[in-house]
Amino acid sequence: MSLKTHDVTTDVTPDVADVDGTEERLARLAADLTVEEKVSLVVGAGMWTTTPIERIGLRAVAMSDGPVGVRGTGGETDGAAAGAQTSAMLPAPSALAATWDLDLATRAGALFASEARRHGVHVVLAPQINLQRTPVGGRHFECYSEDPHLTAEIAVRLVRASQENGVGMSVKHYVANDSETERTRYLARLDERTLREVYLPPFERVVHEAQAWSVMGAYSGVDDGETAAPVLEHRPLLTGVLKDEWGFDGVVVSDWVATRSIRGAVEGGLDLQMPGPDGPWGDGLLDAVRSGEVAEAELDDKVLRLLRLAHRVGALDLGGPSLPGTARVTGLQPDGAPSSASSARDGLTDQEASAAFLRELVARSIVVLRNSPVAPRAGSAGEEAPLVPLDPAALAAPGRPLTVALLGPAATAPFLQGGGSSFVVPDRVSTPEEEIRAGLPEGTRLLVHDGARSRSNPPALDVSGRCSDPLTGAPGLRVELLDAHGEVLDSRTAPTWDGWLQDVRADAVAVRVRADVDLDEPGRHEVGIGTVGVHTVTVDGQVVSTGDVVVDEDVVLSSGHNHPVARTVTVDVAEPRTAHLDATLQVVHAVGYASFVRGELVHRLPGASAEELLDAAVAAAREADVAIVVIGTTEEVESEGYDRPDLDLPGNQDRLVELVLQANPRTVVVVNAGAPVLLPWLDDAPSVLWAWLGGQEAGTGLADALLGATEPSGRLPWTLPARAEDVPVPHAVPREGVVEYTEGLDVGYRAWERTGATPAAPFGHGLGWSEWGYLGATVVGAPNVQETGHDVLLDVTVRNTGTRASREVVQVYVEPDATSAHDAPDVPHRPVRWLGGFAVVDAAPGETTTARVRVPARALQTWDVPAQQWVTAAGGHVLRAGRSIRDLRLRATLPD
Repeated sequence: MSLKTHDVTTDVTPDVADVDGTEERLARLAADLTVEEKVSLVVGAGMWTTTPIERIGLRAVAMSDGPVGVRGTGGETDGAAAGAQTSAMLPAPSALAATWDLDLATRAGALFASEARRHGVHVVLAPQINLQRTPVGGRHFECYSEDPHLTAEIAVRLVRASQENGVGMSVKHYVANDSETERTRYLARLDERTLREVYLPPFERVVHEAQAWSVMGAYSGVDDGETAAPVLEHRPLLTGVLKDEWGFDGVVVSDWVATRSIRGAVEGGLDLQMPGPDGPWGDGLLDAVRSGEVAEAELDDKVLRLLRLAHRVGALDLGGPSLPGTARVTGLQPDGAPSSASSARDGLTDQEASAAFLRELVARSIVVLRNSPVAPRAGSAGEEAPLVPLDPAALAAPGRPLTVALLGPAATAPFLQGGGSSFVVPDRVSTPEEEIRAGLPEGTRLLVHDGARSRSNPPALDVSGRCSDPLTGAPGLRVELLDAHGEVLDSRTAPTWDGWLQDVRADAVAVRVRADVDLDEPGRHEVGIGTVGVHTVTVDGQVVSTGDVVVDEDVVLSSGHNHPVARTVTVDVAEPRTAHLDATLQVVHAVGYASFVRGELVHRLPGASAEELLDAAVAAAREADVAIVVIGTTEEVESEGYDRPDLDLPGNQDRLVELVLQANPRTVVVVNAGAPVLLPWLDDAPSVLWAWLGGQEAGTGLADALLGATEPSGRLPWTLPARAEDVPVPHAVPREGVVEYTEGLDVGYRAWERTGATPAAPFGHGLGWSEWGYLGATVVGAPNVQETGHDVLLDVTVRNTGTRASREVVQVYVEPDATSAHDAPDVPHRPVRWLGGFAVVDAAPGETTTARVRVPARALQTWDVPAQQWVTAAGGHVLRAGRSIRDLRLRATLPD
């Protein structure tokens, strides 16, 4: 890949304008620093902060995960800060993309800024703008879409809004980091056109259009045919493309513990190694400078970038005009009014305003996959109509209260967020049961049953209620820190236990946890633990689990510590008794992370068998006027650190749905998952909603969608497969350390268009509450794109032909004109069709409106590898407008 600067058609700001002298002042500060200070600046001071230099007025810049909320800086390991501080928890990022709503993306960016200031954070490590290349990708839920244009549109608005409010966003993971298996070691091998046209565009656009202040480099590497190297050492990508060609003036930060070298990463273009103060740069960069291996001048640009970032986020006061983007206003409201002002005006606290916005976002993101007309309950009022939104008058039998069966493990114990570094403790949690109950008419009978099991691990052990210290008898556990010789360093009673022991002293190698566990209920109990590393666990002297493999920071990078598989023993109880738990667990001393112990104590009470749970749920469905079944994935399935082995729903949830559909024809199925799962019963269900991982307002948003308060107007940002064998990229397992991107440009739905396979639901699909007619499409100005190279505007006229006010997402796809010479040998291969633009419109019943859709010039261009520049593809193009990639109703031709 060439290092020269290439001509591009997008607006670019290659250099920082210094109209107010800020850059000159920053440069003077950088020149005044000692070599020791320069080195300290490019290495983190700790887990989440950069190094302050008081003599120049530089304060520490604080960073925080994450994509579903700002966790703050209190937790050293994923999920470990439980109880430390709460945060507004957004739905999965895919849910935001599913709205296709740029106003909601802008308001989400404002919320990130507000939350960051609340938690003392300057830079949020988000959004993740990698593509959903394979549906089994472990962090699929954390990405926006399988399409680069939709990803970029959402990301640009979110990043811009946050930074306009003075909080930086570090977009990640640059680049082609699209799976989790061996993620710290593999090389993504893809050709230059695929890089340029598919995987780089979202990053390019957040640099050009949102002026992103930070980019995070990936753990993995890239082989583009000319250079094969870890991303942090890939000079053509980090320096040649990102900095030199695109004019990125922000900070390239490493993913945590991703830096592997000194010289290679310095030369490659890394600016900040995180965390610190140890690691390759912390341990050896200063010596490398002193020895001449690294020139001090090579640090100057990195230092300048860090000072610029600090100034932008308010951590460096130059005593003069500020750089653009340091304003401190927020805008959660749709009219752009600052949230603090609006909250005061409406009598709401900031957290209440955040919850109201998130409630709207969740409801709007829900995708109606199916909503077939069903007959009303025998003898009730009403005519045949779609089941959602639920109409109690049409469902209840005359003279008796409405009976609703709420079934499924995701109804009683919903999965709110994916596993991994995006973990936050929510400000509040709304559940489907409480919110649906509150929204139903007074007197409604709500029958609630699990019906199935979706989690392999038993529930957490009730330490404060069931356990006592065997030495003192006090409620809780006896916790002892042990040194390498088994000597006790510290011993205490822990009244509670959340599965973690944090900030363990450096000389401890193990912790011993003991407890007497009260087992009062007659029947079969399961008791055990999920842990990592060297351990021995017994219950009543019976060995539950042992391990002799010492784990280190790799267990953090693979997320193996997040949801360890629990090992249990069964204890049969006839009379109330006490079981003795004794566990010796490894202290994990992870480079770059605080030392910790992981021990998820679990306990399953005696209860109904799997078949008995199913029977009870089916009986409730048969009795009810309408059944709502909420199913989905769990934290054991969707998580950072590992990819999924398949696309099946966990446990026996499919069987639950099948039996409930047989028992009650008026059944709504709600899928609570971030990434695609197979739905073998989809065609048999009258109404199916895809509800994502809803975050703290999962319950309120779902209730609003089901009961008619807010239209579920989401559209799929990815393709839902009907069969596993049809998935274009069924896995992303490296072979000999390499992930081959053999599909090239045909990522996601583009590959489905190439093969013609039929998915369960296509990219862009979503029914909402109404039907829409597409009346006409007109190119505004009818440009000659070959000559102008400008964006294209397409006016699409649509009519709401249904009986309810509704929202439509007008989608425009581009395809080569079949009558042109696009298949000639000298014309580059292109996908069958690809997303060119979209617009959201609202209309009352019977109302006609026009959506103006902007198709960027880049959508009509290809990357000319020999010339190293963008060129408008030869031959004409056709614009196709419709409701999804497989429901295209209008066309307009662009001349060549």
